[in-house]
Amino acid sequence: MVRVRFAPSPTGFLHVGGARTALFNFLLARKEKGKFILRIEDTDVERSEREYEENLMDSLRWLGLNWDEGPDVGGDYGPYRQSERAEIYRKYANKLVDEGKAYFVYAYPEEIEKIREKLLSEGKPPHYSQDMFGEYNTPDRRREYSEKGLSPAIFFKMPQKDYKLNDVVKGEIIFKRGSIGDFVIMRSNGLPTYNFACVVDDMLMEITHVIRGDDHLSNTLRQLAIYEAFGVQPPIFAHVSTILGPDGKKLSKRHGATSVEAFREMGYLSEAMVNYLALLGWSHPEGKEILSLEDLISAFSLDRLSPNPAIFDPQKLKWMNGYYLRNLPIEKVVSLAKPFFERKGIIVEDEEFLKRVIEITRERAETLADLPEEAIFFFRDPEVMSVPERLKPVFASLKEEIKNVEWNMNEIVKVFKKVMKQSDVKPKEFYMTLRRILTGKDEGPELVNVIPLLGKNVFMRRLEKALGG
Repeated sequence: MVRVRFAPSPTGFLHVGGARTALFNFLLARKEKGKFILRIEDTDVERSEREYEENLMDSLRWLGLNWDEGPDVGGDYGPYRQSERAEIYRKYANKLVDEGKAYFVYAYPEEIEKIREKLLSEGKPPHYSQDMFGEYNTPDRRREYSEKGLSPAIFFKMPQKDYKLNDVVKGEIIFKRGSIGDFVIMRSNGLPTYNFACVVDDMLMEITHVIRGDDHLSNTLRQLAIYEAFGVQPPIFAHVSTILGPDGKKLSKRHGATSVEAFREMGYLSEAMVNYLALLGWSHPEGKEILSLEDLISAFSLDRLSPNPAIFDPQKLKWMNGYYLRNLPIEKVVSLAKPFFERKGIIVEDEEFLKRVIEITRERAETLADLPEEAIFFFRDPEVMSVPERLKPVFASLKEEIKNVEWNMNEIVKVFKKVMKQSDVKPKEFYMTLRRILTGKDEGPELVNVIPLLGKNVFMRRLEKALGG
Protein backbone atom coordinates (compact mmCIF):
# COMPACT_ATOMS: atom_id res chain seq x y z
CA MET A 1 0.00 0.00 0.00
CA VAL A 2 1.19 3.52 -0.81
CA ARG A 3 1.92 5.46 2.36
CA VAL A 4 2.98 9.09 2.05
CA ARG A 5 3.44 11.86 4.56
CA PHE A 6 3.47 15.62 4.86
CA ALA A 7 5.77 16.62 7.68
CA PRO A 8 5.76 20.37 8.36
CA SER A 9 7.59 22.18 11.15
CA PRO A 10 5.16 24.32 13.19
CA THR A 11 7.35 27.43 13.05
CA GLY A 12 5.14 29.61 10.86
CA PHE A 13 2.19 29.65 8.51
CA LEU A 14 1.76 27.12 5.70
CA HIS A 15 3.81 28.37 2.74
CA VAL A 16 2.40 27.74 -0.73
CA GLY A 17 5.44 25.53 -1.42
CA GLY A 18 4.56 23.37 1.56
CA ALA A 19 0.91 23.31 0.52
CA ARG A 20 1.90 22.09 -2.94
CA THR A 21 4.04 19.33 -1.38
CA ALA A 22 1.11 18.30 0.81
CA LEU A 23 -1.19 18.35 -2.23
CA PHE A 24 1.05 16.10 -4.36
CA ASN A 25 1.34 13.61 -1.49
CA PHE A 26 -2.42 13.71 -0.92
CA LEU A 27 -3.17 13.19 -4.63
CA LEU A 28 -0.86 10.17 -4.85
CA ALA A 29 -2.40 8.62 -1.73
CA ARG A 30 -5.94 9.08 -3.00
CA LYS A 31 -5.10 7.96 -6.55
CA GLU A 32 -3.49 4.76 -5.28
CA LYS A 33 -6.03 4.26 -2.47
CA GLY A 34 -3.21 4.55 0.04
CA LYS A 35 -2.71 6.54 3.23
CA PHE A 36 -1.86 10.22 3.68
CA ILE A 37 -0.11 10.89 6.99
CA LEU A 38 0.39 14.20 8.77
CA ARG A 39 3.52 14.26 10.94
CA ILE A 40 4.53 17.32 12.94
CA GLU A 41 8.31 17.84 13.01
CA ASP A 42 8.54 19.99 16.13
CA THR A 43 12.00 19.18 17.45
CA ASP A 44 13.03 22.82 16.92
CA VAL A 45 11.82 23.60 20.43
CA GLU A 46 12.64 27.31 20.37
CA ARG A 47 10.67 28.08 17.20
CA SER A 48 7.89 25.47 17.28
CA GLU A 49 4.54 26.61 18.61
CA ARG A 50 1.29 24.71 19.04
CA GLU A 51 -0.58 27.73 17.63
CA TYR A 52 1.30 27.32 14.34
CA GLU A 53 0.53 23.61 14.36
CA GLU A 54 -3.18 24.35 14.67
CA ASN A 55 -2.93 26.93 11.92
CA LEU A 56 -1.14 24.47 9.60
CA MET A 57 -3.82 21.87 10.20
CA ASP A 58 -6.58 24.42 9.64
CA SER A 59 -5.01 25.49 6.33
CA LEU A 60 -4.74 21.87 5.15
CA ARG A 61 -8.38 21.24 6.05
CA TRP A 62 -9.41 24.42 4.21
CA LEU A 63 -7.65 23.07 1.11
CA GLY A 64 -9.54 19.80 1.51
CA LEU A 65 -6.38 17.78 2.21
CA ASN A 66 -7.66 15.59 5.02
CA TRP A 67 -5.20 13.09 6.47
CA ASP A 68 -5.74 9.47 7.45
CA GLU A 69 -3.26 9.44 10.34
CA GLY A 70 -1.93 12.31 12.40
CA PRO A 71 -1.65 13.92 15.83
CA ASP A 72 -5.36 14.68 16.07
CA VAL A 73 -6.81 11.53 14.47
CA GLY A 74 -4.26 9.00 15.73
CA GLY A 75 -3.24 5.85 13.90
CA ASP A 76 -1.22 2.67 14.31
CA TYR A 77 2.17 4.33 13.78
CA GLY A 78 2.08 7.20 16.32
CA PRO A 79 2.91 9.33 18.07
CA TYR A 80 2.77 11.74 15.14
CA ARG A 81 4.61 14.61 16.81
CA GLN A 82 8.39 14.24 16.85
CA SER A 83 8.53 15.90 20.27
CA GLU A 84 6.66 12.85 21.61
CA ARG A 85 9.05 10.34 20.01
CA ALA A 86 12.30 11.15 21.87
CA GLU A 87 12.66 7.66 23.36
CA ILE A 88 12.26 6.09 19.92
CA TYR A 89 15.09 8.18 18.45
CA ARG A 90 17.35 7.45 21.41
CA LYS A 91 16.71 3.72 21.06
CA TYR A 92 17.60 3.66 17.37
CA ALA A 93 20.63 5.93 17.79
CA ASN A 94 21.97 3.64 20.53
CA LYS A 95 21.39 0.66 18.24
CA LEU A 96 23.72 2.23 15.67
CA VAL A 97 26.29 2.90 18.39
CA ASP A 98 26.10 -0.71 19.55
CA GLU A 99 26.68 -1.86 15.97
CA GLY A 100 29.69 0.44 15.51
CA LYS A 101 27.87 2.58 12.94
CA ALA A 102 27.71 5.64 15.19
CA TYR A 103 29.66 6.87 18.21
CA PHE A 104 29.40 9.10 21.26
CA VAL A 105 31.11 12.50 21.18
CA TYR A 106 31.94 14.15 24.50
CA ALA A 107 33.18 17.40 22.98
CA TYR A 108 31.32 20.59 23.85
CA PRO A 109 29.75 22.57 20.95
CA GLU A 110 32.48 25.21 21.10
CA GLU A 111 35.15 22.50 20.88
CA ILE A 112 33.47 21.00 17.83
CA GLU A 113 33.39 24.49 16.31
CA LYS A 114 37.16 24.82 16.90
CA ILE A 115 37.75 21.59 14.96
CA ARG A 116 35.64 22.99 12.14
CA GLU A 117 37.56 26.27 12.09
CA LYS A 118 40.90 24.43 12.06
CA LEU A 119 39.85 22.34 9.07
CA LEU A 120 38.73 25.42 7.19
CA SER A 121 41.93 27.28 8.01
CA GLU A 122 43.89 24.38 6.53
CA GLY A 123 41.83 24.59 3.35
CA LYS A 124 40.03 21.36 4.09
CA PRO A 125 36.28 20.76 3.95
CA PRO A 126 34.68 20.60 7.44
CA HIS A 127 34.31 16.81 7.37
CA TYR A 128 34.43 15.23 10.81
CA SER A 129 35.75 11.78 11.66
CA GLN A 130 35.81 9.78 14.89
CA ASP A 131 39.51 10.24 15.57
CA MET A 132 39.09 14.05 15.61
CA PHE A 133 37.08 13.74 18.81
CA GLY A 134 39.39 11.22 20.49
CA GLU A 135 41.01 13.73 22.85
CA TYR A 136 37.62 14.49 24.40
CA ASN A 137 36.54 10.88 24.85
CA THR A 138 38.30 10.43 28.18
CA PRO A 139 37.20 8.97 31.52
CA ASP A 140 37.44 12.45 33.05
CA ARG A 141 35.23 14.01 30.40
CA ARG A 142 32.67 11.22 30.63
CA ARG A 143 32.60 11.67 34.42
CA GLU A 144 32.19 15.43 33.95
CA TYR A 145 29.24 14.89 31.61
CA SER A 146 27.67 12.50 34.09
CA GLU A 147 28.06 14.90 37.02
CA LYS A 148 26.51 17.75 35.00
CA GLY A 149 23.65 15.56 33.81
CA LEU A 150 24.73 16.01 30.19
CA SER A 151 24.33 13.54 27.35
CA PRO A 152 27.04 13.09 24.73
CA ALA A 153 26.16 13.88 21.14
CA ILE A 154 25.96 10.91 18.80
CA PHE A 155 27.67 11.11 15.41
CA PHE A 156 26.93 8.83 12.49
CA LYS A 157 29.95 7.14 10.92
CA MET A 158 29.61 8.06 7.25
CA PRO A 159 30.75 5.26 4.91
CA GLN A 160 33.21 6.53 2.32
CA LYS A 161 31.55 5.30 -0.87
CA ASP A 162 29.38 6.50 -3.74
CA TYR A 163 25.60 6.56 -3.24
CA LYS A 164 23.11 6.43 -6.10
CA LEU A 165 19.60 7.84 -6.05
CA ASN A 166 17.04 7.12 -8.76
CA ASP A 167 14.78 10.10 -8.23
CA VAL A 168 11.35 10.04 -9.91
CA VAL A 169 11.67 13.69 -10.93
CA LYS A 170 15.41 14.38 -11.16
CA GLY A 171 16.51 11.04 -12.61
CA GLU A 172 19.73 9.32 -11.54
CA ILE A 173 21.85 11.26 -9.06
CA ILE A 174 25.29 10.11 -7.92
CA PHE A 175 26.58 11.34 -4.56
CA LYS A 176 30.34 10.97 -4.80
CA ARG A 177 32.47 9.36 -2.13
CA GLY A 178 33.82 11.89 0.33
CA SER A 179 31.02 14.40 -0.26
CA ILE A 180 30.45 14.63 3.47
CA GLY A 181 32.08 13.44 6.66
CA ASP A 182 30.58 12.04 9.86
CA PHE A 183 27.57 13.98 11.09
CA VAL A 184 25.56 14.39 14.27
CA ILE A 185 22.34 12.41 14.62
CA MET A 186 21.55 13.09 18.30
CA ARG A 187 22.39 16.39 19.93
CA SER A 188 23.72 16.67 23.47
CA ASN A 189 20.32 18.05 24.54
CA GLY A 190 18.82 14.67 23.69
CA LEU A 191 17.02 15.85 20.57
CA PRO A 192 17.54 14.21 17.17
CA THR A 193 18.72 16.06 14.10
CA TYR A 194 16.32 16.44 11.19
CA ASN A 195 17.90 13.81 8.95
CA PHE A 196 17.97 11.14 11.64
CA ALA A 197 14.44 11.73 12.97
CA CYS A 198 13.12 11.87 9.42
CA VAL A 199 14.59 8.48 8.51
CA VAL A 200 13.52 6.78 11.74
CA ASP A 201 9.98 8.10 11.35
CA ASP A 202 9.68 7.23 7.66
CA MET A 203 11.10 3.78 8.37
CA LEU A 204 8.78 3.01 11.30
CA MET A 205 5.73 4.59 9.65
CA GLU A 206 6.42 2.44 6.55
CA ILE A 207 6.47 5.42 4.20
CA THR A 208 6.69 4.17 0.61
CA HIS A 209 7.14 7.47 -1.26
CA VAL A 210 8.74 10.75 -0.21
CA ILE A 211 7.53 13.67 -2.31
CA ARG A 212 9.19 16.90 -1.23
CA GLY A 213 10.80 20.08 -2.54
CA ASP A 214 14.17 19.80 -4.24
CA ASP A 215 15.67 22.05 -1.56
CA HIS A 216 15.74 18.79 0.44
CA LEU A 217 17.94 17.05 -2.12
CA SER A 218 21.06 17.90 -0.12
CA ASN A 219 19.63 15.94 2.83
CA THR A 220 19.17 12.78 0.80
CA LEU A 221 22.77 11.54 0.95
CA ARG A 222 22.72 11.45 4.75
CA GLN A 223 19.33 9.80 4.74
CA LEU A 224 20.37 7.12 2.25
CA ALA A 225 23.36 6.27 4.45
CA ILE A 226 21.15 5.99 7.56
CA TYR A 227 18.65 3.74 5.74
CA GLU A 228 21.56 1.54 4.69
CA ALA A 229 22.87 1.39 8.26
CA PHE A 230 19.48 0.09 9.42
CA GLY A 231 19.37 -2.41 6.55
CA VAL A 232 16.14 -0.87 5.25
CA GLN A 233 15.20 -0.16 1.64
CA PRO A 234 14.68 3.62 1.23
CA PRO A 235 11.33 4.90 0.01
CA ILE A 236 10.88 6.12 -3.55
CA PHE A 237 12.02 9.75 -3.70
CA ALA A 238 10.45 12.47 -5.84
CA HIS A 239 12.06 15.89 -5.41
CA VAL A 240 9.72 18.42 -6.98
CA SER A 241 10.86 21.65 -8.57
CA THR A 242 11.43 24.86 -6.67
CA ILE A 243 8.69 27.49 -6.86
CA LEU A 244 10.02 30.80 -8.17
CA GLY A 245 8.48 34.25 -8.23
CA PRO A 246 7.73 36.07 -11.50
CA ASP A 247 11.27 37.52 -11.39
CA GLY A 248 12.82 34.04 -11.48
CA LYS A 249 14.01 34.18 -7.85
CA LYS A 250 12.87 31.82 -5.11
CA LEU A 251 9.37 32.71 -3.96
CA SER A 252 9.54 34.80 -0.80
CA LYS A 253 7.72 37.58 1.03
CA ARG A 254 9.20 40.16 -1.32
CA HIS A 255 6.86 38.76 -3.97
CA GLY A 256 3.80 39.45 -1.80
CA ALA A 257 1.60 36.86 -0.09
CA THR A 258 3.22 33.44 0.19
CA SER A 259 1.17 31.67 2.85
CA VAL A 260 -2.09 29.80 2.37
CA GLU A 261 -3.63 31.77 5.23
CA ALA A 262 -2.75 35.09 3.57
CA PHE A 263 -4.47 34.08 0.33
CA ARG A 264 -7.47 32.85 2.27
CA GLU A 265 -7.69 36.20 4.09
CA MET A 266 -7.46 38.00 0.75
CA GLY A 267 -10.57 36.21 -0.46
CA TYR A 268 -9.17 33.37 -2.51
CA LEU A 269 -11.14 30.15 -2.80
CA SER A 270 -9.73 26.80 -1.73
CA GLU A 271 -10.80 25.24 -5.05
CA ALA A 272 -8.74 27.80 -6.98
CA MET A 273 -5.71 27.43 -4.69
CA VAL A 274 -5.70 23.64 -5.04
CA ASN A 275 -6.18 23.80 -8.81
CA TYR A 276 -3.41 26.38 -9.25
CA LEU A 277 -0.90 24.73 -6.91
CA ALA A 278 -1.33 21.40 -8.69
CA LEU A 279 -0.18 23.03 -11.94
CA LEU A 280 3.07 24.26 -10.38
CA GLY A 281 5.37 21.46 -11.46
CA TRP A 282 2.72 19.02 -12.70
CA SER A 283 0.61 18.99 -15.84
CA HIS A 284 -2.58 17.24 -16.90
CA PRO A 285 -2.04 14.65 -19.67
CA GLU A 286 -4.55 16.48 -21.87
CA GLY A 287 -3.29 19.94 -20.97
CA LYS A 288 -6.44 20.84 -19.01
CA GLU A 289 -6.11 23.73 -16.58
CA ILE A 290 -9.46 23.94 -14.75
CA LEU A 291 -9.51 20.86 -12.55
CA SER A 292 -11.48 19.95 -9.44
CA LEU A 293 -9.85 17.99 -6.64
CA GLU A 294 -11.59 14.87 -7.96
CA ASP A 295 -10.23 15.57 -11.46
CA LEU A 296 -6.73 15.97 -10.03
CA ILE A 297 -6.92 12.70 -8.10
CA SER A 298 -8.07 10.88 -11.20
CA ALA A 299 -5.32 12.29 -13.45
CA PHE A 300 -2.37 12.50 -11.04
CA SER A 301 0.78 10.50 -11.63
CA LEU A 302 4.37 10.99 -10.53
CA ASP A 303 5.71 10.70 -14.07
CA ARG A 304 4.09 14.02 -14.99
CA LEU A 305 6.04 15.96 -12.36
CA SER A 306 8.44 18.38 -14.04
CA PRO A 307 12.08 18.86 -13.03
CA ASN A 308 11.95 22.48 -14.20
CA PRO A 309 11.32 25.32 -11.74
CA ALA A 310 7.70 26.42 -11.48
CA ILE A 311 6.80 30.12 -11.73
CA PHE A 312 4.22 31.39 -9.26
CA ASP A 313 2.12 33.86 -11.26
CA PRO A 314 -0.24 35.84 -8.96
CA GLN A 315 -2.21 37.11 -11.97
CA LYS A 316 -2.95 33.61 -13.21
CA LEU A 317 -4.02 32.57 -9.73
CA LYS A 318 -6.33 35.58 -9.59
CA TRP A 319 -7.77 34.74 -13.02
CA MET A 320 -8.39 31.16 -11.90
CA ASN A 321 -9.97 32.36 -8.68
CA GLY A 322 -12.31 34.59 -10.68
CA TYR A 323 -13.33 31.59 -12.76
CA TYR A 324 -14.27 29.60 -9.65
CA LEU A 325 -15.99 32.61 -8.09
CA ARG A 326 -18.27 32.87 -11.12
CA ASN A 327 -18.90 29.14 -11.46
CA LEU A 328 -19.30 27.79 -7.94
CA PRO A 329 -22.88 27.33 -6.69
CA ILE A 330 -24.19 30.76 -5.68
CA GLU A 331 -25.20 29.49 -2.22
CA LYS A 332 -21.59 28.56 -1.46
CA VAL A 333 -20.27 31.90 -2.69
CA VAL A 334 -22.80 33.76 -0.54
CA SER A 335 -21.78 31.80 2.54
CA LEU A 336 -18.09 32.46 1.93
CA ALA A 337 -18.62 36.12 1.02
CA LYS A 338 -20.64 37.17 4.08
CA PRO A 339 -17.58 37.67 6.34
CA PHE A 340 -16.03 39.94 3.68
CA PHE A 341 -19.18 42.08 3.62
CA GLU A 342 -19.13 42.22 7.41
CA ARG A 343 -15.52 43.44 7.35
CA LYS A 344 -16.82 46.43 5.39
CA GLY A 345 -19.51 47.01 8.00
CA ILE A 346 -22.24 45.57 5.79
CA ILE A 347 -24.50 43.27 7.79
CA VAL A 348 -27.09 41.62 5.55
CA GLU A 349 -30.02 39.99 7.27
CA ASP A 350 -31.85 39.13 4.05
CA GLU A 351 -29.76 36.30 2.59
CA GLU A 352 -31.95 36.02 -0.50
CA PHE A 353 -31.26 39.68 -1.26
CA LEU A 354 -27.52 39.13 -0.80
CA LYS A 355 -27.71 36.12 -3.10
CA ARG A 356 -29.33 38.19 -5.87
CA VAL A 357 -26.78 40.98 -5.38
CA ILE A 358 -23.83 38.59 -5.62
CA GLU A 359 -25.34 36.84 -8.62
CA ILE A 360 -25.18 40.03 -10.67
CA THR A 361 -21.92 41.45 -9.29
CA ARG A 362 -19.64 38.38 -9.19
CA GLU A 363 -19.00 38.57 -12.94
CA ARG A 364 -16.59 41.45 -12.32
CA ALA A 365 -15.03 40.11 -9.12
CA GLU A 366 -11.84 38.06 -8.89
CA THR A 367 -11.79 37.42 -5.13
CA LEU A 368 -14.33 37.29 -2.34
CA ALA A 369 -12.87 40.57 -1.09
CA ASP A 370 -13.84 42.21 -4.40
CA LEU A 371 -17.54 41.41 -3.95
CA PRO A 372 -18.35 44.08 -1.32
CA GLU A 373 -16.55 46.65 -3.48
CA GLU A 374 -18.53 45.66 -6.56
CA ALA A 375 -21.83 45.59 -4.64
CA ILE A 376 -21.35 48.50 -2.22
CA PHE A 377 -23.94 50.71 -3.99
CA PHE A 378 -26.70 48.27 -3.05
CA PHE A 379 -26.09 49.02 0.62
CA ARG A 380 -24.84 52.61 0.71
CA ASP A 381 -25.68 55.64 -1.35
CA PRO A 382 -22.77 56.61 -3.58
CA GLU A 383 -21.36 60.12 -3.54
CA VAL A 384 -23.91 62.42 -5.07
CA MET A 385 -23.50 62.53 -8.82
CA SER A 386 -24.51 65.99 -10.06
CA VAL A 387 -26.29 65.82 -13.39
CA PRO A 388 -24.76 67.99 -16.15
CA GLU A 389 -26.84 71.15 -16.63
CA ARG A 390 -27.95 70.27 -20.14
CA LEU A 391 -29.24 66.88 -18.93
CA LYS A 392 -31.10 68.16 -15.86
CA PRO A 393 -34.36 68.67 -17.76
CA VAL A 394 -34.09 65.10 -19.05
CA PHE A 395 -33.74 63.56 -15.58
CA ALA A 396 -36.27 65.97 -14.07
CA SER A 397 -38.71 64.65 -16.67
CA LEU A 398 -37.67 61.09 -15.79
CA LYS A 399 -38.39 61.78 -12.12
CA GLU A 400 -41.92 62.94 -12.90
CA GLU A 401 -42.69 60.23 -15.41
CA ILE A 402 -41.46 57.32 -13.29
CA LYS A 403 -42.79 58.14 -9.83
CA ASN A 404 -46.21 56.63 -10.49
CA VAL A 405 -45.07 53.69 -12.60
CA GLU A 406 -45.54 50.10 -11.49
CA TRP A 407 -42.05 48.89 -10.49
CA ASN A 408 -41.21 46.28 -13.10
CA MET A 409 -38.59 46.57 -15.80
CA ASN A 410 -41.01 46.46 -18.72
CA GLU A 411 -42.80 49.56 -17.45
CA ILE A 412 -39.58 51.24 -16.37
CA VAL A 413 -37.94 50.75 -19.77
CA LYS A 414 -41.00 52.22 -21.47
CA VAL A 415 -40.50 55.38 -19.41
CA PHE A 416 -36.80 55.49 -20.28
CA LYS A 417 -37.58 55.30 -23.99
CA LYS A 418 -40.31 57.93 -23.73
CA VAL A 419 -38.03 60.38 -21.92
CA MET A 420 -35.17 59.84 -24.37
CA LYS A 421 -37.48 60.31 -27.35
CA GLN A 422 -38.96 63.51 -25.92
CA SER A 423 -35.59 65.00 -25.09
CA ASP A 424 -33.65 63.65 -28.07
CA VAL A 425 -30.82 62.45 -25.76
CA LYS A 426 -28.70 59.58 -27.00
CA PRO A 427 -29.22 56.24 -25.18
CA LYS A 428 -25.50 55.87 -24.35
CA GLU A 429 -25.37 59.25 -22.62
CA PHE A 430 -28.68 58.66 -20.85
CA TYR A 431 -27.79 55.27 -19.46
CA MET A 432 -24.20 56.26 -18.55
CA THR A 433 -25.48 59.21 -16.52
CA LEU A 434 -28.20 57.12 -14.90
CA ARG A 435 -25.63 54.47 -13.97
CA ARG A 436 -23.48 57.09 -12.25
CA ILE A 437 -26.48 58.47 -10.37
CA LEU A 438 -27.58 55.05 -9.13
CA THR A 439 -24.25 53.31 -8.55
CA GLY A 440 -21.52 55.94 -8.49
CA LYS A 441 -19.64 53.86 -11.06
CA ASP A 442 -18.97 54.05 -14.78
CA GLU A 443 -19.13 50.29 -15.19
CA GLY A 444 -20.95 47.44 -13.54
CA PRO A 445 -23.83 45.01 -13.89
CA GLU A 446 -26.57 45.67 -16.43
CA LEU A 447 -28.96 48.34 -15.17
CA VAL A 448 -31.84 46.05 -16.06
CA ASN A 449 -30.58 43.82 -13.21
CA VAL A 450 -29.59 46.62 -10.84
CA ILE A 451 -32.77 48.69 -10.82
CA PRO A 452 -35.23 46.02 -9.61
CA LEU A 453 -32.90 45.14 -6.76
CA LEU A 454 -32.35 48.74 -5.69
CA GLY A 455 -36.10 49.27 -5.49
CA LYS A 456 -38.21 52.33 -6.26
CA ASN A 457 -37.49 54.23 -3.05
CA VAL A 458 -33.71 54.08 -3.47
CA PHE A 459 -34.02 54.90 -7.20
CA MET A 460 -36.11 58.01 -6.50
CA ARG A 461 -33.95 59.15 -3.57
CA ARG A 462 -30.71 58.99 -5.56
CA LEU A 463 -32.30 60.68 -8.56
CA GLU A 464 -33.61 63.51 -6.37
CA LYS A 465 -30.20 63.99 -4.74
CA ALA A 466 -28.52 64.12 -8.14
CA LEU A 467 -31.00 66.83 -9.23
CA GLY A 468 -30.24 68.77 -6.08
CA GLY A 469 -33.53 67.87 -4.45
